[in-house]
Amino acid sequence: MNSTTLLQSCAAIFSAIDCLVTDARGSETGFLTRIRAENPQSLKNPVSWGANASKTKIFEQDFEKTMDNLERFSQSKTANIVMPLAATILLFVLWEILVFLFKIPPYNLPAPSAIIAASFNQSQALIENSGQTLFTTLAGFILAIVAGVVLGFLIGYSRIAYIVLYPLLVGFNTVPKVALVPLFALWFGIGTVPAILTAFLLAFFPIAVNVALGLDTVEPEMKDVMRSLGASQIEIFQKVGFPHTLPYVFASLKVAISLAFVGAVISETVASNKGLGYLIVTASSNFDVPLGFAGLMVLAVMGTVLYGLFAAAEKYLIYWAR
Repeated sequence: MNSTTLLQSCAAIFSAIDCLVTDARGSETGFLTRIRAENPQSLKNPVSWGANASKTKIFEQDFEKTMDNLERFSQSKTANIVMPLAATILLFVLWEILVFLFKIPPYNLPAPSAIIAASFNQSQALIENSGQTLFTTLAGFILAIVAGVVLGFLIGYSRIAYIVLYPLLVGFNTVPKVALVPLFALWFGIGTVPAILTAFLLAFFPIAVNVALGLDTVEPEMKDVMRSLGASQIEIFQKVGFPHTLPYVFASLKVAISLAFVGAVISETVASNKGLGYLIVTASSNFDVPLGFAGLMVLAVMGTVLYGLFAAAEKYLIYWAR
């Protein structure tokens, strides 16, 4: 390819960009003007240039039509399932190709095909340990909901409780929970209880803080109007405080469920003889890295499903907040 042909190709590319910045009469601006001024020989064939511009215009129209169709599809309910699934499949395909091209050994980074094979070969172990992790996560999460909502309402409604308890809550949350797992194992033994407690401690803080924030941001005028109508403190909470707090509650639940999984797995890697965390550590020590990645995939699927359940519940229960 000689220099003239190369410049003509570059000019055709820049013409596509200039189509986005031309006025209604099609006046030339930007890159195209600079190329015409600096390289007049590259544009000396107006017939070829017109053909290139026509092709560029057709390509631009097709691209805009495709983007419009994609934008309309993204507004449909089907897109919420199809697009993330397509992105996940694309990620796994690229992963498989990169592992194959760079010849990465399975003990460093297994290919998705090896992970799927390990999942089928060790399906019984995955199911048993997944059930244990799911149980400890949900148990700690439920305890966190109860304690977090109660303490959040107390902090949000009582100035004295806010002054006394909130600094303690923040200070306790800064303690790394993994440092507490050996103490839980010492007090309660290895197994289920430390995992539940760790899941509870990680999920508790965001729930309590968001509930307190939701109550604290209720408009004072709304409370004054309710008081002027003779409403009691309980009635104010029922009619104003509780509905106003629900969006904050569901926002915290979506965050807390992920943190509960993190807490349960942390405890299982340190002080447990079952669960996905224990399975991942055992597989890594045996250099069975595909099985360890299979455990991670199961964790990701369970976390995504539970997050989606809370997102759907938020959508249908507090639709008025959107």
